[in-house]
Amino acid sequence: MAETRKPDLRALVADELGQPVDPRVAAMAAAIAAKHGSAARAVLFYGSCLRQVQLDGLMLDFYLIVSSYRAAYGRGWLAAANRLVPPNVFYFEADGLAAKYAVLSEADFRRLNGPETSNVSVWARFAQPARLAWAADAGAREAAVEAVARAAPTLLGAAGRREGEAMLDWWRRAFALTYSAELRAERKGRAASVVDSEPERYLRFGEAAAPLVAANAGGWAARRLAGKALSVVRLAKASATFAGGPDYIAWKINRHAGTRIALKPWQRRWPLLAALSLLPKLLRSGAIR
Repeated sequence: MAETRKPDLRALVADELGQPVDPRVAAMAAAIAAKHGSAARAVLFYGSCLRQVQLDGLMLDFYLIVSSYRAAYGRGWLAAANRLVPPNVFYFEADGLAAKYAVLSEADFRRLNGPETSNVSVWARFAQPARLAWAADAGAREAAVEAVARAAPTLLGAAGRREGEAMLDWWRRAFALTYSAELRAERKGRAASVVDSEPERYLRFGEAAAPLVAANAGGWAARRLAGKALSVVRLAKASATFAGGPDYIAWKINRHAGTRIALKPWQRRWPLLAALSLLPKLLRSGAIR
C-alpha cells in the first residue's frame, strides 16, 4: 500500500501565490512596483477583493516588498517612519481602479510573518489566501514564498491547539483572537466566515502547518493592548502618508455604521489631527473594534 504523503506547506504557499490574478490587478501591481523603481522586489495582492470579479468602486489591497527603505524613499522621513512603525500605507490609482498599498522591506516582511513578533497584523493576513501579483525576479519570488510560509504556523502556534480541537475550529479561534488584537472593521463572526468560505484550503494548510507550529501560545491580553495601541499609531501615521486619508477614514465610518459624516475643511488641511478627531467616532460606530 502506497504511503500517503503529507502536504508540504511551502509548496502549498508557492502554488497559491502563483495563481493568476485579474489582468487589471496585475497591471496595478506592476505600476506600484514601477513607482518605487529598482527598490521594488514583490507586490502581493490580498484581502476581500481577491476573488471579486467586479473591481470598480472597490479598494484593492496590496503589500509592496522592497529591498530596503532607503532604496525605496532615499534619506527622507518616510524611510525612518517605515523602519520605526512598519508599514507605511499609500493610496494609489491606475486605470480607473483605486488601491492602498503597504510597504515593507524583505527583512521586515519575513520577520513580521514569524513567531518572533507578537504583533498580529502581518501574519494574520498572510495566513489567509494571497497572490504574488508581481515579482522582480526568481529570487524575489522565492523570498516572498518563504516569508508567507511562516504565517500559518505562527498564527496557529499563537492560538495553541486545545485538546481534541478540530482543525477548522483551531483556525476559527486563531483568527478570532487576531481580530481582537487590532482595531478592525470586521463584523462579528468574520473569523468563522473566513475559514468557512474555503474549508478545504484551511484543512490542507492546517495539516501542513501543524508540524511546524512553535510553542508561542498565550499572551493575548498583552497582544490586544499593544496591538490596539499600535493600530492607533499606524492610523495616525497613515493620515500623513495616505492621500485623502481623512476622507478614507470618514468613508470607512459611513460604510460600516451607515452614517453620513462630512469632513470639515480644517480636517482636510490637518490630516493627523483629523485622524485623531475621527477615532472616537470609529470606535463608537463599530467601524473598528
